[in-house]
Amino acid sequence: MRWVFLTTFCFIFLQSNPWGFFAHKEINYLACFSLPQEMFGFYKQNIELIREWAVRADQRRYVIDAEAPRHYIDLDHYEVASPIDTVPILWKDAVAKYGEEHLNEYGIVPWYVNLMRYKLTEAFKAKDFSKIVKYSADLGHYISDAHVPLHTTQNYNGQLTDQVGIHGLWESRLPEVFATNYDFFVGKAQYLNNPQQTIWNVIQESFSAKDSVLFIEKELTKTMPSTKYSFETRGASTVKVYSKMFSKQYHNNLNQMVERRMQKAILVTGSFWFTAWVDAGQPKLDFTRNQRVDLQKQIDSLNKVIYNTPIKGRMETH
Repeated sequence: MRWVFLTTFCFIFLQSNPWGFFAHKEINYLACFSLPQEMFGFYKQNIELIREWAVRADQRRYVIDAEAPRHYIDLDHYEVASPIDTVPILWKDAVAKYGEEHLNEYGIVPWYVNLMRYKLTEAFKAKDFSKIVKYSADLGHYISDAHVPLHTTQNYNGQLTDQVGIHGLWESRLPEVFATNYDFFVGKAQYLNNPQQTIWNVIQESFSAKDSVLFIEKELTKTMPSTKYSFETRGASTVKVYSKMFSKQYHNNLNQMVERRMQKAILVTGSFWFTAWVDAGQPKLDFTRNQRVDLQKQIDSLNKVIYNTPIKGRMETH
């Protein structure tokens, strides 16, 4: 009887994933609706796959050592404060200044976004429909991560300031609880004349917001220490989470920052997809129903691996 109790009533903290699986999937899904009609037919036909594939980049962290640095950049290793004026924007210049090994140690997300844009452009040129889906979904993932303030700091989970768990609070708990009230009408994707500068602007905004993310949580904890956490039933377990009361107050004190970063992530993702298509010569996506992309074998293969493998790189947990 004791073992049954321990199994069904264990207190654990929820593990977080960058933006949370829910938010990543929603950002990719909603970005499809920002596209022009010439692209939308193809993306609509594969919209569920683009949504599902949105989390593959996180899951690859279980099997690929090089995956983790693609999701963040520790700007406070290089910069004291905004603006970004130390780290070179161009990859070749950054490698010349710091070396590739050093860059990978502290994260490469803005440069990797640009690499994925190039890969997507080439996939459009080749009309390789499977790669268009995969690269679009992956590109959306990395762009979304760049919009998260805690992906721009060495204190990514509050572990340096006695705020462990803030990573999951900001990018998993808040959108899962409040996203149903968000306004996700972001307008139409725009062609980016300088996509590399665009993603660095995103990083700049995230870096500028990271101090507020940490400070507001720390101050709120002082006023709500006894109601910060609660327990919720998840399947057969009772799980320790940030309480809805604490989450709501933190969400309000952030002045809807999570909503605004999600909105921008949606529009920037759609704009990167659109830019890659235009740069590829605006190929006609004459895609028929019986040619619908099928990536299920790859999805199933990765799913089997991650259940028996520890994650590589950073583990952001509560």
